[in-house]
Amino acid sequence: MLRNLVLATALLAAPALANATEWTVDPAHSTASFTVKHMMVSTVRGEFGKTTGTASWSKPDYSDAQVDVTIDASTVDTREPKRDAHLRSPDFFDVQKFPTLTFKSKRVEKGKEKGHLTLVGELTIHGVTKEVAFDVTGPSPEMKTPFGTIAVGAEAKAKINRKDFGLNWNKALEAGGVLVSEDVNIDINLELSKKAPLKAEK
Repeated sequence: MLRNLVLATALLAAPALANATEWTVDPAHSTASFTVKHMMVSTVRGEFGKTTGTASWSKPDYSDAQVDVTIDASTVDTREPKRDAHLRSPDFFDVQKFPTLTFKSKRVEKGKEKGHLTLVGELTIHGVTKEVAFDVTGPSPEMKTPFGTIAVGAEAKAKINRKDFGLNWNKALEAGGVLVSEDVNIDINLELSKKAPLKAEK
């Protein structure tokens, strides 16, 4: 009886799995960036040079979407070599121990605005994992590239407190306040390429 139940469950799940479209992140046309306040007066922007990942969905409302993104922490770039070296050090990302930042989706919710989705998942930074909700614009309509492949685009934004992830370094300012803000704005722009369907064996 248990065997029959397992078989029935697998058969019910099979159509959804079979109909899911799979996508891969195009690293050459995708970016992961962030902004923080410096000395409470200016905004510093940074970007990671390598973003990879996968996505899949079968429903037109994307409610069953699964998204996995990996960011190479060692590729952080704020246009200031000394600052970048500090960000890679144990004071911040500690890339020797924690070489990547990752996001793994758990569920998709209706967005607050038309054309938006809320993508909820586990964000891991500095070895610490927290649930974070990203506001997603897209995915865009499918476009055929000059190379014959199919691509879509999406943008995901979120705000986190870096201390929640163990990024605690800071310096107090004589006039009050701190050198680096705790709040960090994250902006991920992805171009996704549709995977070619597997050909059935003859």
